Amino acid sequence: MPGKKILMLVGDFSEEYEIFVFEQAMHAVGHTVHVVCPDKKAGDVLKTSLHDFEGHQTYTEKLGHDCYLNKTFSEVNPAEYDAVYCAGGRGPEYIRIDKRVQAFVRHFHEAGKPIFTICHGVQILMAVDGVLRGREVAALQYCEPEVTLAGGKYIDVPPTGAHVDGNLVSGKGWPGLAAFMRECLRVLGTEISYGETLRSEGRRAA
Repeated sequence: MPGKKILMLVGDFSEEYEIFVFEQAMHAVGHTVHVVCPDKKAGDVLKTSLHDFEGHQTYTEKLGHDCYLNKTFSEVNPAEYDAVYCAGGRGPEYIRIDKRVQAFVRHFHEAGKPIFTICHGVQILMAVDGVLRGREVAALQYCEPEVTLAGGKYIDVPPTGAHVDGNLVSGKGWPGLAAFMRECLRVLGTEISYGETLRSEGRRAA
């Protein structure tokens, strides 16, 4: 199977794990991920955030690693991509009101292509009329009211879990990236086979 092209939508202070882990894992199995942000170009720096869970009533937020974008936003043609991924963190809160971002999401929705969202990434989907209507979707629990208002059904998966509703794969947050990406790969039709592992035993010294 040839590799797929995935469009990742991010903004300043999107969650760093949900950018880097997803991007590198998909590249490792042969897919191409273009990470884009409105009004930024390939090579521009995206500031990221790190959300952690440290026993308080809500998560804490710290400055994450710099992300160097690998695609110019203005050059994106969504028809050239097989799937779209909405990373979480702070970015979705503001890029969701960008009409160009909304148009990208609408393309994937109307074309029936895979749509991936984790944590606050669902905020991008809820900004586009009809995308969540009648759909089951996981997200950080604080997004439940908006998911419901957008006509969706919020699914409260475990922190390490993920949920699939047809072409829509969703997760609660970065602790669930392994399960989330496994389901993304399945929806993309990616098959990973395991061959025999050969190990060379060194001779013991006399």
